[in-house]
Amino acid sequence: MTGLPPQLDASGRPVVDAWGRPLVDAWGRQPVARSAAPVARATEPVWYPVHPGFAQPIRRRPVASGVALAVGFTVLGVFLLAVGLYFLFFLQPGVILAASVLAFVPLAIVLTGIWLVDRWEPEPRAALLFAFAWGAGVAVATALIVDLVVTAATQVVTGGYSDTADVLGAVVQAPVVEEVAKGAGVLFVLWIFRRSFDGPVDGIVYAATVAAGFAFVENIQYFAVQVTDDLASGGAGVLYVFVVRALMSPFAHVMYTACTGIALGWAARRTGRLGAIPWFLLGLVPAILLHALWNGSLYVVGDGFFLWYLLVQVPIFVAMVLLVVFLRRHERHVTHDRLAEYAAAGWFSRDEVALLSTSAGRRRVKAWAGARHQRAEMKRFVSIATRLAFTRQRLLKGRRVVGVRQEARRDESELLAELAQVRAALQAPATAFPSYAQHPGVPQDGWGQHRF
Repeated sequence: MTGLPPQLDASGRPVVDAWGRPLVDAWGRQPVARSAAPVARATEPVWYPVHPGFAQPIRRRPVASGVALAVGFTVLGVFLLAVGLYFLFFLQPGVILAASVLAFVPLAIVLTGIWLVDRWEPEPRAALLFAFAWGAGVAVATALIVDLVVTAATQVVTGGYSDTADVLGAVVQAPVVEEVAKGAGVLFVLWIFRRSFDGPVDGIVYAATVAAGFAFVENIQYFAVQVTDDLASGGAGVLYVFVVRALMSPFAHVMYTACTGIALGWAARRTGRLGAIPWFLLGLVPAILLHALWNGSLYVVGDGFFLWYLLVQVPIFVAMVLLVVFLRRHERHVTHDRLAEYAAAGWFSRDEVALLSTSAGRRRVKAWAGARHQRAEMKRFVSIATRLAFTRQRLLKGRRVVGVRQEARRDESELLAELAQVRAALQAPATAFPSYAQHPGVPQDGWGQHRF
């Protein structure tokens, strides 16, 4: 077959090829170039793998050892069972059920708050379940055991009930024992789920989840005891207890334990597992003090409790909220700055960095992917990119610690490999890979031939 004579524009450049097909560039513009040489029409992206490992399925290491998870959840189950039997021994099942319904109100409030804080980089469900079960089982059981031992020892020494012992138990014993028990749960989450513990916001999320489990069981106990007393006396004291514990202070335990979580979050970026222990002890100090301040106020201010609540506790709560907002904003800046470093190496485009580092941009890309029935792949892409940014931050902050540096490097390598797979699923261009050559004529907008 003989080709047709090429058609030229006013400048002598070809407009169609020898077969009569219009010549266009990668952006659909015509004619394509200022040279006389014809340029081929853009085709689908062609991949040129350099690293053979990328052609193989990527098997990411689990967030925690299967043995560690099995042992951990078994121990938590034993503690939860023991706490349940303890309640059934002293309280009627119907009263426990009614108290559980009342305790669910503050639990729902706290879980909603945790969800709002955790939206930027959602934590694994297994880690959150572990944290909640620790608070509801181990922390509660520890507090009950210590209280029984201290009460028995006090009665032996003093010969009976003592007002001083009651005050010391509320202001000293309870804050110390409960915060140590809850904080230990956050520390174990850091040790077991190390790859999912990236910074202070993660520390707040895990600490709040531990505190939510503890407060839920503790509220059941308080409400059940008060309901039992009301049934015997005909009073309505449970209404007052419900207002104070469920409506006025649902985030009380969350604020206390969050201090420990923030400290461990900073430790997660700077040190190894054993190095986190000093940070854990440092975080316990404000946690215990805030807890003691709340418990002590019930004995000190008396009838002026509500005024004291407005003047002291409300400002503390507002300050904690502002701190969380600041840390969330810092997370977004970290995401942008660290992804920009990967963009300089070719893993992301400039537009991708801008979209992935804002909430509005993330909604935009998810809506775009949803229109292509790839919303799940895009959610995975956003999650990997965020994890990658925080892993890079951990690598920079902990570069002087050999163990942290090696672990972060390994996580970074796995995340980059997984990012490559997700890009392939989204039909992204090859420029995202420093190890792949760019196919001629493929658009450089970061999302293939589909643009926003």
